[in-house]
Amino acid sequence: MNVRAKSRGSVSGKPERLWFDELSMKEVEEYAKTRKVVIVPVGSVEEHGNHLPLCTDSLQPEYVALEAARKTKCLVAPPLRYGVCNSTRGFPGTISIGFKSLYRITLDILEEFVRNGFTRILVLSGHAGQSHMAALRLAAQEVVWHHEGENPEKRPRIMVCSDYDFAYELRGKHFSDRDGHAGTIETSRVMAIRPDLVKTKGKKNYPKLPRFEIVANPESFFLSGIIGDPTIASAEKGRMINRYILKEVIKLIEDLKH
Repeated sequence: MNVRAKSRGSVSGKPERLWFDELSMKEVEEYAKTRKVVIVPVGSVEEHGNHLPLCTDSLQPEYVALEAARKTKCLVAPPLRYGVCNSTRGFPGTISIGFKSLYRITLDILEEFVRNGFTRILVLSGHAGQSHMAALRLAAQEVVWHHEGENPEKRPRIMVCSDYDFAYELRGKHFSDRDGHAGTIETSRVMAIRPDLVKTKGKKNYPKLPRFEIVANPESFFLSGIIGDPTIASAEKGRMINRYILKEVIKLIEDLKH
């Protein structure tokens, strides 16, 4: 499935594009004057059991970002597909970068968008690890502080969230409140977005994880790489979850427009 696509509408009589890096210099200048919202999708290369692909945390925010862009006429930045993966680093396939690396690259990306005149930015992460999200938020905070003394019209507004901030609102209602990594919710979402990448059915696993202890090998507590029950996942459930997330993300975008 080709996620690169055009939306309806036009700029100077030409088809309006969703992807920031498909714009020309002139189009960038024109869009920067209109307070266009830019979504920066962030993912990871991380194990998700034997049934889901390593790009699971990238597929999800990119899908939501593109659907939101179609509905709100915002722009989608080139995705950042690497993240901080502390708890899964010991599994085959996980490619984790350091906290400082993610913080620094996110800081540079955000500053460059602001320098180009884009002051309404939503950083949407599909990976929700604590250190990962902290790096993204710290970078955004630094950018906001840096421009605090500027003209209010030019000050950046930046939101940082994970699509799982919304997906997990459905736990305890439609899904187990213990559902987590590569479980029912995540498997269902991938089944709805890229069913061709779902390898097997997966296996139910509700491990007992240390609550506060910092351990050297967290993967030893869930050797299957799964927290939850992927066996009851379905594309129908995934579409319902994605619709809910999309609705909430669109609310954020509409807020940023003002």
